[in-house]
Amino acid sequence: MCGIVGVMSQTAVNQLIYDALLLLQHRGQDAAGIVTMQDNKYFMHKSRGMVRDVFRTRNMRALGGNMGLGQVRYPTAGSAYSEEEAQPFYVNAPYGIVLVHNGNLTNAVSLKQELFDIDRRHLNTESDTEVLINILAHELEGVARDMQLTPELVFKAVRGVHKRIKGSYAVVALIAGHGLLAFRDPYGIRPLVYGVAHTPDLPQGQDVMVASESVALDGSGFKVVRDVAPGEALFIDLKGRVHTQQCAERTVLNPCIFEFVYLARPDSVIDGVSVYQARVNMGQTLAQRVISMMPPSDIDVVIPIPESSRPSAMQLAVELGRPYREGFVKNRYVGRTFIMPGQGMRKKSVRQKLNAITSEFKGRNVLLVDDSIVRGTTSKEIVQMAREAGARKVFMASAAPPVRFPNVYGIDMPTREELIAHNRTVEEIRAFIGADALIYQDVEAMKRVVGQLNPKIEGFEASCFDGHYITGDVSADDFAAMAAQRKAQGDEEDGPGRGRLTLPNAQGSQEGA
Repeated sequence: MCGIVGVMSQTAVNQLIYDALLLLQHRGQDAAGIVTMQDNKYFMHKSRGMVRDVFRTRNMRALGGNMGLGQVRYPTAGSAYSEEEAQPFYVNAPYGIVLVHNGNLTNAVSLKQELFDIDRRHLNTESDTEVLINILAHELEGVARDMQLTPELVFKAVRGVHKRIKGSYAVVALIAGHGLLAFRDPYGIRPLVYGVAHTPDLPQGQDVMVASESVALDGSGFKVVRDVAPGEALFIDLKGRVHTQQCAERTVLNPCIFEFVYLARPDSVIDGVSVYQARVNMGQTLAQRVISMMPPSDIDVVIPIPESSRPSAMQLAVELGRPYREGFVKNRYVGRTFIMPGQGMRKKSVRQKLNAITSEFKGRNVLLVDDSIVRGTTSKEIVQMAREAGARKVFMASAAPPVRFPNVYGIDMPTREELIAHNRTVEEIRAFIGADALIYQDVEAMKRVVGQLNPKIEGFEASCFDGHYITGDVSADDFAAMAAQRKAQGDEEDGPGRGRLTLPNAQGSQEGA
C-alpha cells in the first residue's frame, strides 16, 4: 500500500504535490519522494521518513516545473531499509521516464530474468517498481521506433505492459517532453482517480491531478472527474488535454476490500463507494453478529479502537441501543502499528499510541470495536489496557472477518505464520487476545453491504479473508517460497514484518492457494 499522485498544471506543482502527499500520508510512512519536470529536465528529491521530514525549504525550492509526481511509500516488495528503493524511479531511455507505483507485482522475479535475458536491461534494486518502469520503457521503445510518440502509441505500449505484468498496480509516470501517463491493473485492485481544476487567471487550459484517493483531489482544490477504470490508461499531454483508452483485453472491477476496511481515509470515495458509508454498513451487519452471540443488555458501553473503526462502532452502538463512548485517546504522532517495520516495534508502539480513559472502563462490560485483527498482538495489548483501566468484562468485535490468508497485492500480511486467524478457531483467538468474547464480521455480509453501494462493482479482491487470488497466478508453492524468503529477510532486518514480498514461481499457475 502506497499513496501516489501526479499533476499536470499551468503553474508550479511542487507545493501542490507536497500538500497532496500529506493528505495521502496514511497510505505510507516509510519514505516519500517528489519529482518535477522543467525544460525537459527532471528534479527529484526522495528519502526515508514522513513527508514533513523528507522535504525542507531548500528541497522544495529545487523542485521547479509545472508537472510532477509524488509518492508516500509503504514497502511490500524490496527492502524497507533501502533508501534507493524510495520512489519515484527513473530511467533515461527512451525519452526519460519517471514513475510511481502502488501495488505489488506477483511475477516480478520472472520478469527480472526476462529483462536481463531478453530486454538487456539491468536492475539495481529488489523493488518491483524498478521492474515495472523498465517494462514500460521497453514497450515504449518498441512501439515508437523512429516515430513521433503519440497518445495512440503510448496506449499501445501500455497494452504491452498489461500483457507482461501480473498482480496489482496503479501507476503514474512522466515521459519527458510528452506528458503524464496513468494506468490501472485490469482488476482495479488498487485505487486511482483523476480530477481537474481551472485557474481563473489562466483560462486557456486546465490542471489535471491523478491520485490514489479522492481526498487528495478534494483537499487540493480539484474536482473529481471519475475513477480510472480497470485496465484503462490516461495520457495528459503538455497542453493539459486528457486522452483515454481501454488497454486491457479483459477487465473486471474487483477493488481491494481492505481499502474500505482500513487502508483508505473515511472521507475518500473509491470506485463510487464512500469509504465512510462502507464502514457504517459494516457496523450494521456486525451488530447482527453480536446480537446472535450475546444479549445487548450484557454490554454497558461500545468503545472504538481509533481510528478506522469509529464509523462501524457508532453504527453498531445504534443498532444495539447501547451508549457509544470514546475510551482511548490516540497520540497522532506515532506511526500506525500495522505498517511499522518489525513485530517488536509494533508491540512497543501500542501503548505509546493509545491511552485509556479510566472513567469509561471502570466497573463496566465494554465492547471494543476494531476495524480488523491481523496479527493479534495489538488486540492483546488493548484488551489488557482495558482490564487495567478497570473494565469488568472486555468483549472484542472486529468489523472485518478473520484474516486467514496471506495478501500478495500490496498489504503487509504476507505469511500465514504471522496471521492470528490462520489455522486457529475463533475460541483460540479469543483466548490469545484475552477477551471475554470475540465476534467477527461475516465475509459474505461484508462484501454484500459494501458492494450494494455501487452495483457496478462485480466483486472484491478479498484474498486475505476468503483465500481467493483473483489474478489466477498464485500457487501454494509460491507461498512456501515467499515465507522462507521473508523469514531470511526478517532475520537480517531485525524481525519479521517487512521485506521482499516476491513470488518466485508465479508464472501463470492456476492452482489456488
